[in-house]
Amino acid sequence: MKRKNITFGATGFLLIFVLLFFILFGRFFYIQKNGKVDGQTLDKLAENIYSKEVKLEAHRGTIFDQNGIPLAEDIVSYNLVAILDPKQTTIPDKPMHVIDPDLTAEKLAPILGIEKSEIKNKLSRKNLFQVEFGTKGKGLSHDKKNMIEKLKLPGITFYRTTKRYYPNGTFAAHSLGFSRVDDNGNSYGVMGLEKSLDKYLKETDGKISFKKDYFGFRLPNADEEVVNPKNGDDVYLTIDQKIQTFVEDAVSRVDKQYKPKEIIVIVANPKNGEILAITSRPSFNPNKRDIENYMNTPIEYPFEPGSTMKIFTLASAIEEGVYKGNAKYKSGCYKVNINTICDHNGYGWGTITYNEGVQRSSNVAFANIAEHQLGFDRLFQYLNKFGFSKPTGIDLPNEQSGKLLYKYKIEKTTTAFGQGTSVTPIQQLQAATSIANNGKMMNLHIIKKVEDKVSKEVLYSAEPKVVGQPISSNTATTVRNILETVVTSPNGTGKKYKIEGYSVAGKTGTAQIPGPDGKYLTGYENYIFSFMGMAPKDDPKLIMYVAVKQPDLGEFELGSEPVSAIFRPVIKNSLQYLNIKPNNNTTKTIVNKDIKLENYISLEKSKVIDKLTQKKLKPIVLGNGNKITGQMPGKGEQVVVGDKIILLTEGVIKMPDFKNWSLRDVLKVKQLLSLQLHVKGNGYVSTQSINPGKSIKHGDYLNITLTEPNSVVKKREDEALSEVEVNDGTITPLD
Repeated sequence: MKRKNITFGATGFLLIFVLLFFILFGRFFYIQKNGKVDGQTLDKLAENIYSKEVKLEAHRGTIFDQNGIPLAEDIVSYNLVAILDPKQTTIPDKPMHVIDPDLTAEKLAPILGIEKSEIKNKLSRKNLFQVEFGTKGKGLSHDKKNMIEKLKLPGITFYRTTKRYYPNGTFAAHSLGFSRVDDNGNSYGVMGLEKSLDKYLKETDGKISFKKDYFGFRLPNADEEVVNPKNGDDVYLTIDQKIQTFVEDAVSRVDKQYKPKEIIVIVANPKNGEILAITSRPSFNPNKRDIENYMNTPIEYPFEPGSTMKIFTLASAIEEGVYKGNAKYKSGCYKVNINTICDHNGYGWGTITYNEGVQRSSNVAFANIAEHQLGFDRLFQYLNKFGFSKPTGIDLPNEQSGKLLYKYKIEKTTTAFGQGTSVTPIQQLQAATSIANNGKMMNLHIIKKVEDKVSKEVLYSAEPKVVGQPISSNTATTVRNILETVVTSPNGTGKKYKIEGYSVAGKTGTAQIPGPDGKYLTGYENYIFSFMGMAPKDDPKLIMYVAVKQPDLGEFELGSEPVSAIFRPVIKNSLQYLNIKPNNNTTKTIVNKDIKLENYISLEKSKVIDKLTQKKLKPIVLGNGNKITGQMPGKGEQVVVGDKIILLTEGVIKMPDFKNWSLRDVLKVKQLLSLQLHVKGNGYVSTQSINPGKSIKHGDYLNITLTEPNSVVKKREDEALSEVEVNDGTITPLD
């Protein structure tokens, strides 16, 4: 019996072993046939174990202004990491992991702007090697990194990366847009030019791949595969950083003083269609992305333009030879079927000439011109020639077009003076280039060229493009002459826009705003106040449109106050910057001479200083050497009297005192010394992180704070009724 049991047991074990054999054999057969184990491909698993790949980081393309000043660039930044694994601490006296989550959270919270409890929860998690801190722990500046390192918190470390940086802060923000980085470290444009030009700006990282042993050491004679990184292409805009700065400073002052709902400003060169500056309020800082409104209002916001539209009705009538400026008409009110159109003062100025009607911005004058001199059909044809029936095609994303309301007689009449019909600011400005450019209407554009970052091959280049010639050169000249009287005449609504030493041609506008119920808003401030101006009048080098919506006006202030507070300083400063000489020999305006810089490199410092001083320039020397090794601006560049010329020599370099310097001058130093510059605010330098006189070297980090100059307190004066342009375009139904 015992022997029988032993035999039975042995047979059972044999069957078990046979079964295990077939199971193992089947498993090996399956693995050999499919090449997978637990869903993992063995080839890839082995490749991961015995291969190593190193990422070669590429950089997104830089966006420059037309003079090569960076407006958007990649800079070095740091991501914060907390090591939680206790195994990383091998020496008890030198902990390499977070040992006190409460204290660490307390120290980090005010720097990162994160609640202490949130940080503590992250640092208290178990069975994790490390944790990060979301978006607020990424893209940290060198200064923030230093602040955290000085706390000497165990387990807190960083890894180096890059981030998109906009050195000018709130600066053409809606047009530039911004970009982000996805989870794989790849950048992508989110809005504005960063998005529309993503195919050019986007970078492609490279890599190095090679074979390694189990312990991670590179195998001898192992083949190496290299995929070179591809940096994004560089984009040059038509924006001029200097003129854009003039605009941003003026707009910020008006925004602070008058608190309007919106501000829109565009400055262009009417000869070639280049946008030199463009901005709006509300705006945002693309470094912070504190966005209230995603709409780029200069190109996306159609509204009833008001009296700036009269420019094109006037030009059409002159082109057709039907405008009689010295002929007289009766101002006041004008009947259109069952409606009555009145001048903005409600009762007019009696019987006056049409030229005076233009100066006073008389609605009745333009109703007469449209119906009895020009004719509604011909006016409509000209409005189409001026481009008001379609988008301009500007190279910015999301452009919208206004709508010509031109079915009924009342719509045809009111369109002649800018009511009912809607247009965008960019449509108005492009149409006005024909007035400034002797009849030729230029396509407005903001992209100048795109070039390869390494080879400098030009991949795209914009050429000036004429998109129509709605009027002749003679008509354009006549229109400018008449529009000059809007500014110079005692009867003109544009007296606030006079600029000493420069002739300005332009037209004011006061557009009504439709309310939610379809009726126009009432109240002294519920208008869009605007001005379309060009200078110098005889040969305009600049054309500018300014609109301010619903400003908070003082008791004696007109809508022209905030608009002119933007237009005047921007045009005057820009003309001087462009070396456009005043046309009045008796003017008190200081004229900056046109100076072309020589090459000063390798020359003796003392001789260069003498040369620049004789030309009334301001040499700023960096270094204590005797020979010039670098200069900014460079050879052949145009400067004006009083400009700072930065000279670099060998030897010890000490930090200049930047107080009251413009950002443009600081950027000259940045470029010469390759400084990592961080800018806060607008205006002129008030503080700097490196004290004047302290030794510095190439690549140092520098923070500066810009502060706007004190606003000039304007004297309030009672205005003559002829200057007031309020309730422009009112339609009063007959009783």
